[in-house]
Amino acid sequence: MNVLKGILSESKEYYLDAKQKIEKKLSSLPQGSVKERQIAGKKYYYLQSRAGKKIVHKYLGKDKPERLIKQLGVRKALKAELKKVNEALRMLNRTEGRKRG
Repeated sequence: MNVLKGILSESKEYYLDAKQKIEKKLSSLPQGSVKERQIAGKKYYYLQSRAGKKIVHKYLGKDKPERLIKQLGVRKALKAELKKVNEALRMLNRTEGRKRG
């Protein structure tokens, strides 16, 4: 039984460390999405995000912001990974809470 507890403890430490690393990476990436608007036949790009309950648009320019779009894609992938890590932690917490005997 002690071996199983050790494995569960190591797994929990691994997932907590992974969660911390993902959250640190997320904090350095921009939030929101890039929106393209066509005004008078010309394309303009905006970063759309939330500030509380309001949606805010920040002008980015006439050129497509490829770097920003890539960063937002990385952010989306990290959010999906964080969701899986949180689910694993919930399962580990439920397993720890059970008493045998």
